[in-house]
Amino acid sequence: MTSPSKILIVEDQAHMRRFLRTTLMHNGFEALEAADGAQALALAAEGEPHLILLDLGLPDVDGVEVIVQLRERSEVPIIVISARHDEHQKVEALDLGANDYVTKPFGAAELLARIRVALRSGTSANAAPALRVFVLGDLRIDFEKRTVNLADREVHLTPTEYKLLAVLVQRRGHAVAHGELLREVWGPDASEELDYLRTFMRQLRYKLEPEPSQPRYLLTIPRVGYRLKSGD
Repeated sequence: MTSPSKILIVEDQAHMRRFLRTTLMHNGFEALEAADGAQALALAAEGEPHLILLDLGLPDVDGVEVIVQLRERSEVPIIVISARHDEHQKVEALDLGANDYVTKPFGAAELLARIRVALRSGTSANAAPALRVFVLGDLRIDFEKRTVNLADREVHLTPTEYKLLAVLVQRRGHAVAHGELLREVWGPDASEELDYLRTFMRQLRYKLEPEPSQPRYLLTIPRVGYRLKSGD
């Protein structure tokens, strides 16, 4: 019998933790709870959760710093649950390694759908193309070591950025439709979340392109999707 997925709830408000715990347990998940950042980091290390629900407004440390520290040691999927609506803060959280961002208030059905997507994506996070090393100009990707270098300088990618790049490498030289990229990276329930794709593609270009506004590698195919230039 398969054991239930374990989800760590990081939320300082007791009534919100209770709502999340009840929702998760009634839907077959196991719940761990932390009321601040220090507890979250300790439980993430000791409890080995399959996914983390993270509020940004914690009493001891900002949730963004928790994301940074988690990503130094783990690729566990992180869904931010926050009352912050500012687009810059959303982009910052995603760029630092969060897999998804849900703005409060939200319904149980929406949250459960996003959890399913993140868990499915997490199971394939370590998948790599059959290609061991891909080289394109100054860009070098080693899929065995999971490293990305640009002109001999290692570039840090978030887990989601890495998965997006890996899919484009697999389809290198061919246009990949928006919907296909969203399904491959975020799961079948995310095929309409075009803003996610645009956000992460923008971040990849800033990290990998010499001139992000005039990309040489990560090319836009108008009204279709994106294409990674072939190294052939």
